[in-house]
Amino acid sequence: MEGDIAELGKFVGAGLAALGSGTAAIGVGHVAGNFLSGALRNPSAAGGQTATLFIGIAFAEALGIFSFLVALLLMFAV
Repeated sequence: MEGDIAELGKFVGAGLAALGSGTAAIGVGHVAGNFLSGALRNPSAAGGQTATLFIGIAFAEALGIFSFLVALLLMFAV
């Protein structure tokens, strides 16, 4: 009985940590959408902001990958 509750807690914690992967997709959508909105308003400045776009997408994806790794660690390493 005691091991079953610990196993349940491990999977619930891993599921909650995996939610970060889904929210990272939302973050990438916001970054790209805001860039597109700004680029449509001022097309001449869009070329200078492309590097900032890729940096923002990389940070948002990195957070999703980190949350996925935490979920895997909770499921298999503990």
